[in-house]
Amino acid sequence: MIAALTWFEWAEALSYLVTIFGLPLAIVVFLAEQRKEQRNDQEEIYQRLSDEYVNFQKLVLDHADLGLLRAQGDGAELSEEQQERKLAIFNILISLFERAYLLVYEERMDKQTRRLWQSWEDYMRDWCRRMDFRAALPELLPGEDEDFAAHIQSIADAEAANRK
Repeated sequence: MIAALTWFEWAEALSYLVTIFGLPLAIVVFLAEQRKEQRNDQEEIYQRLSDEYVNFQKLVLDHADLGLLRAQGDGAELSEEQQERKLAIFNILISLFERAYLLVYEERMDKQTRRLWQSWEDYMRDWCRRMDFRAALPELLPGEDEDFAAHIQSIADAEAANRK
C-alpha cells in the first residue's frame, strides 16, 4: 500500500515536476522573448534609418538645382558653389549608407535581416548608377569603414560595368 505522503514529500515531488517541466518551459519562453525583442530592435533601427533617408530625400528636393532627383542627372554644368553642395550631399548620403551597413548588414542574414538590408542595397545601387556619384566615391570613401567602402565600391564597379 501507498503510505500517505508527508508535506515534505509532496513539496519534493512538486519540485521535481517544476524541474522537469517548468524550467525547460521557462527557458523556451525566455528565448522566444529574446528573439522577439531582437526583431523589434531591428525594426526600430530600420525605421530610424528609413526616416533619415526620407530626410535626406527632402534635402535633395531642397537642392533641386543640383539635378540629383534625375536618375542620371541632366549633365548640366554646375557652378563651383553647386558642385560643393553636391559633394556635401553625397557625403551625407555616404554617411547614411555606412550607418545602414554597420547596423543592418551581416555576412549571414536571416530572412528578416535580408529583407531589411535589401532596400538599402537597392538605394546604393540606384545612386551608384549615377556617374557623378561614382566619380565622387574616391573622395568620399577615405576614412569610412573598410568593409563598407569595399562593399559600396563593388556595387559601383558592377553598376559601371552594366553601363558599358
